[in-house]
Amino acid sequence: MPQRSPLTTGRLKSLALLPLLVFLSACQRAVLNPAGDVARQQRDIIYISTGLMLLIIVPVMILIVVFAWRYRKGKGGTYDPDFDHSTTLELVIWSAPLLIIIALGALTWSSTHLLDPFRPLDRVAAAQDADTAPGEPMRVQVVSMDWKWLFIYPEQGIATVNELVLPVNRQVRFEITSTNMMNTFYAPTMAGMIYAMPGMQSTLHAVLNRPVEEIGYSGNYSGAGFSDMKFAIRGVPPAQFERWVSGVKSGGRQLNLPTYMQLVKPSEKVPLMHFAAVPSDLYRRILERCVEPGKPCMSDVMARDMGHGGGDPHNVRPGAGMPPGRGSAPLHGEKPEGAVFKSPEEKGSAPHFTKPTDPKKAPGVARPGDPANRNMTAVDLPATLRAAGPATA
Repeated sequence: MPQRSPLTTGRLKSLALLPLLVFLSACQRAVLNPAGDVARQQRDIIYISTGLMLLIIVPVMILIVVFAWRYRKGKGGTYDPDFDHSTTLELVIWSAPLLIIIALGALTWSSTHLLDPFRPLDRVAAAQDADTAPGEPMRVQVVSMDWKWLFIYPEQGIATVNELVLPVNRQVRFEITSTNMMNTFYAPTMAGMIYAMPGMQSTLHAVLNRPVEEIGYSGNYSGAGFSDMKFAIRGVPPAQFERWVSGVKSGGRQLNLPTYMQLVKPSEKVPLMHFAAVPSDLYRRILERCVEPGKPCMSDVMARDMGHGGGDPHNVRPGAGMPPGRGSAPLHGEKPEGAVFKSPEEKGSAPHFTKPTDPKKAPGVARPGDPANRNMTAVDLPATLRAAGPATA
């Protein structure tokens, strides 16, 4: 019998351990290794849902082998050709999946409400209520750009690009929008995904409970630079966060209007940037799409609409107060009445080209072989169009 060399045996052992190593490496990914309470609860939901589904999958896989062995050809149990029903078997088959579906439905319903991203957190950690947490929730304004992330800290008066630094054990309220196209803000170690949309604001409440250095992503395809649209997530102790804020403020670079107009242009693989000062109303103007000088904000347009409607919300004509330069013409006069509300005299009439030319030989005669059944004048082109010939570009 040939003997394997030690080298070959070692390679076989390495190959046998490869699937196990892949499985274990997945356990260290951010989704299953959360640094915040919200992400931890979401991970637990994944575990519970997977366990509930395995209650059906594992027994079915085992029974497949058992039945194949027990009822194999030439062996196995008793064959009963007259068997057609078993109440016990029906109860097992239907009750177990029904109970699992009920459990999954209850879990989904409760977690959907408890982990609603717009809802402030009830707790900042497993054993600490939000009311006992130090300080008020910190606000961070998130702007999705092509292809980078702008983070504005309104309370600190600073801004960063592609770097999110947060103090641990402090609730954070993210206000999220986009400058151009729909995107997804995804910080897996802290919370789930939430969309960023131009002209609209999403909200996310989350927290980090331990120091961490991870990566956040764009979870929605948005063009050429999508794959490199990542940002650094850093959780630091509160004292270190204050030192970081002081260091950013000492940098001297300001996010003024000319700098922002350059930043908003599409760019890929953008390095980290810090801005020591940022206009207090920049995020509002980004949200209302009026950063450019002379461009009216959405709130101004809506206020003018209300003014043109006399203050009556039922008498407002959308766009009636649209100032020049908004990109679409204002609406003047009353809204035109649809043709469905007009009388035949108001709409007028035209020749009915699809009507059969010979009423006495209308199509649809029930007698088989009747010539009227071959009357195709209803789908023929009118004589004027046939004479005109094919259209040319």
